[in-house]
Amino acid sequence: MQEHAALLGTVVAVQANLAQVQLDQGELLLCPWRSRLKKIGQTVMVGDRVTVAEPDWEQQRGVITEVFPRETELDRPPVANANQLLVVVALAQPAIDPMQLTRFLVKAESTGIEVCLCLNKQDLVSWQEKQHWQTRLQNWGYDPFFISVNNGEGLGKLQQKLNEQITIVAGPSGVGKSSLINLLIPQAQLRVAEVSGKLQRGRHTTRHVALFAMPSGGLLADTPGFNQPELHCEPLQLASYFPEARKRLSQGSCQFNDCLHRDEPNCIVRGDWERYDHYLQLLDSAIAQTTQREQTSDAEDSVKVKIKASGKRSYEPRLEPKKYRRNSKRKRNQELQQWCKEIEESEEFL
Repeated sequence: MQEHAALLGTVVAVQANLAQVQLDQGELLLCPWRSRLKKIGQTVMVGDRVTVAEPDWEQQRGVITEVFPRETELDRPPVANANQLLVVVALAQPAIDPMQLTRFLVKAESTGIEVCLCLNKQDLVSWQEKQHWQTRLQNWGYDPFFISVNNGEGLGKLQQKLNEQITIVAGPSGVGKSSLINLLIPQAQLRVAEVSGKLQRGRHTTRHVALFAMPSGGLLADTPGFNQPELHCEPLQLASYFPEARKRLSQGSCQFNDCLHRDEPNCIVRGDWERYDHYLQLLDSAIAQTTQREQTSDAEDSVKVKIKASGKRSYEPRLEPKKYRRNSKRKRNQELQQWCKEIEESEEFL
């Protein structure tokens, strides 16, 4: 009976129709999932808590029979049940780009998960430079961790923050994300990015999302490296992704509920804070994306596509159904019969 009992575990990697599950008791099993789950549209994501049945310990295989409800769910990167998101940047080689860092932080804030900030390569800058960034980022609303993967400085404090959590690690390529994970989890052995001397940017080294177990407890999700995260948000939501704006809004309110904090009167967000110009740039981008999306939707609604026998497409105006569309012959016959019946009833009444 013990061999056939369902086992609990966490999905640490997914590829095609197979998932690698780390059981709570420590073993790793390669598992497909029941066709029943596929029929009801249940997907399996990295970070999912699942039950596994029919374990084959020799072949290290099993079958996922149930996926538990998710506490959190992200599409990009596709990770379930993450507790926090760790944004890693470098103090030098490459140096911090404030606008790039803002984009990463705004993207992280938009997930609704707790955001932590880690600054690597502190051994390459002076104490004064470190203090400068600590004060500056605290004004942004963050209390960053300062570390050096090269000499191990600051790792103990960061490790305490990561223990017993599922943490998504994100940030530009070449800042030391993979090196940090390799240091915290030696068995991970991720490929390390080299920084281009010309552009001071790292090359992409991680292709798939995967969870790695820390020896002291907790899981780290390494995400595919990218230099500019894509931001997709409604203009009215953008301010809530800036801690500086949230702080101002917690102390009062703007005159208008739909205030974009740009040039509206009696706005409490607009003002002298460092990243306000960054906010305006991202706001313009969000407005442009929203406008384009609406125009595309309107265009699709106003035309219909006809595909000829040759395969060539043609576009015609979509007519308003109530105004132009003719009723079917069946419906016209039904209406005629009903009309005749009403006439007969009215004649009997007379």
